[in-house]
Amino acid sequence: MSRFINEQDYFHGKSECIGILITNLGTPDSPDKAGLRRYLKEFLSDPRVVEIPRMIWNVILHGIILNTRPAKSAEKYKTVWTEDGSPLMSISQQQQKALQKEMEIRFKGPVKIALAMRYGNPSIPDILLKLKEAGARRVLVLPLYPQYCAATNATTFDKVFDELKRWRWIPELRLVNHYHDHPGYIKALANSVLTHWENQPRGQLLIMSFHGIPKRNLMLGDPYHCECHKTARLLAEELNLHPNEWRVTFQSRFGKAEWLQPYTDKTMQALPGEGIKHVDVICPGFAADCLETLEEIREENREYFQHAGGETYHYIPALNANPEHIQALADIIQQHTSGWAETSANWSEAAQQKQAEQTLQHATAKGAKK
Repeated sequence: MSRFINEQDYFHGKSECIGILITNLGTPDSPDKAGLRRYLKEFLSDPRVVEIPRMIWNVILHGIILNTRPAKSAEKYKTVWTEDGSPLMSISQQQQKALQKEMEIRFKGPVKIALAMRYGNPSIPDILLKLKEAGARRVLVLPLYPQYCAATNATTFDKVFDELKRWRWIPELRLVNHYHDHPGYIKALANSVLTHWENQPRGQLLIMSFHGIPKRNLMLGDPYHCECHKTARLLAEELNLHPNEWRVTFQSRFGKAEWLQPYTDKTMQALPGEGIKHVDVICPGFAADCLETLEEIREENREYFQHAGGETYHYIPALNANPEHIQALADIIQQHTSGWAETSANWSEAAQQKQAEQTLQHATAKGAKK
């Protein structure tokens, strides 16, 4: 038996397409203890997510965390779960469908936009195989994390590589490393803030809260911290904000080690004492709203702020399937697929069909099976 996934269904002249694999973190299949345990086990077993020696971490993970955290996390997920499932999944599916329509307009040749999750379902291996079955000989991987981080972007690429090294015929592959300073992305963020300010009284301070990582990762060379600050600076410049009108914070720390500071929750507890009673909060590192933005930022941190004496707290939603966001992502896809045949204005379905027929005829003449 071959150790590789072979091309048993391949035939000469088979139609090809571009495959665009968009990915996000993932979500449990159900908001219950069993669903959360499966999801957390996969997520927290990733050595890029938790950089603790495996022997030590496995004792903590299986002896403590997976016996206590699933039930608590399930209760939180239930507060944001909808008829369409988890917000992250339903929004990601909207993004996939919108990008499919947009890229069919932009590209002359066939293109397939596929959605996968790094943890949970649909899995990256399963979706890569579906792209293979669809004839994708050129694949672009676009993790929907604007700022590069080893615990998000890199682990996504790890999973892609792990799957492709099982294939006999590997497609041409391109990766989008990050897009933290892409003009379309910054403009879409800015317009989402301006739209919010048109409908709600503007706060005294715009908090730009990003997901946190251990400070140790920064010291080891992860560029995430720097890219978050660049995104924030560009957004502030696009909005013409003065330095005292915006602030960067980091949310969602885990464990006792020091993480990137200032912490979002501690900041919310301190702001009223500084005379800041009205705030707006945006999370520019999230392409889609999820448990972390909807429960932790929109609700939990609101309570911290108001309990400390704050009055008005507004969460500005993630870009989600906003048309401007879709256009920005489409621009990124178009940029990174430049030069591939299907993106050319000269691509012709009739010409491709003729070439496929000729290929089949030549191969058949040499004894190949149809």
